[in-house]
Amino acid sequence: MWYAIVGEDIEHSLERRQQARPAHIARLELLKNEGRLLLAGPFPAIDSSDPGPAGFSGSLMIVEFPSLAEAQRWADADPYVSAGVYRQVTVKPFKKTLP
Repeated sequence: MWYAIVGEDIEHSLERRQQARPAHIARLELLKNEGRLLLAGPFPAIDSSDPGPAGFSGSLMIVEFPSLAEAQRWADADPYVSAGVYRQVTVKPFKKTLP
């Protein structure tokens, strides 16, 4: 099943985010290579595709796992969690309808 994982950043997370990004992206690449990543990306903190020093307010990942518990374990082990980028992570079942 698909799961939506929403990470909400702490304030002024940009430096921590940049440091942990390679490890964060590597985990997503593994899922992508397995065909289990529908989409992933950050929420710019301002209305711009390149927010510069304003940084990001969080991230959205739509990923496939056998169960909610496994999706939660994967989300809890994200490098952004251990680096203190996310203040909160929510995992919810997601039903892809369109396209």
